Amino acid sequence: MMYDADRQVLVEYRVSQAEQSILEVEKLIEFDLLNIAVNRIYYGMFYCLNALAIQDEYQSSKHLQLMGWFNQTYIKTGVIDVKYGRILRDAYKNRSDGDYAPFIVFGKEDVAAMFHGMKDFVETVCSLIRKRYQL
Repeated sequence: MMYDADRQVLVEYRVSQAEQSILEVEKLIEFDLLNIAVNRIYYGMFYCLNALAIQDEYQSSKHLQLMGWFNQTYIKTGVIDVKYGRILRDAYKNRSDGDYAPFIVFGKEDVAAMFHGMKDFVETVCSLIRKRYQL
């Protein structure tokens, strides 16, 4: 079990990673590194989701389990709008396709739309985290 102060430090670190990922994705899109941008879009959301899970004392080493927990705990209960579940699921699928499927090429406009969803997700989830810790 993690002490509350240690948990808060780790939550803040994960939030910082999520916010840093936004800056990284901006540069990746600017330089047309779109498949890498898609990867970072998902991981930016994952870091934020991970911070929320740490805050709630939920642990999982599996991405899909973490997403399932998020859907059960936050989406189905109405704490967070259902659109954020879709944004996360789509980002996970796009990241998986980009990383593992052959011949996947993402268009700049599509990646820009994904990036917009990422920024919205990170802002919404990290705002919830900050309200709890009053960061």
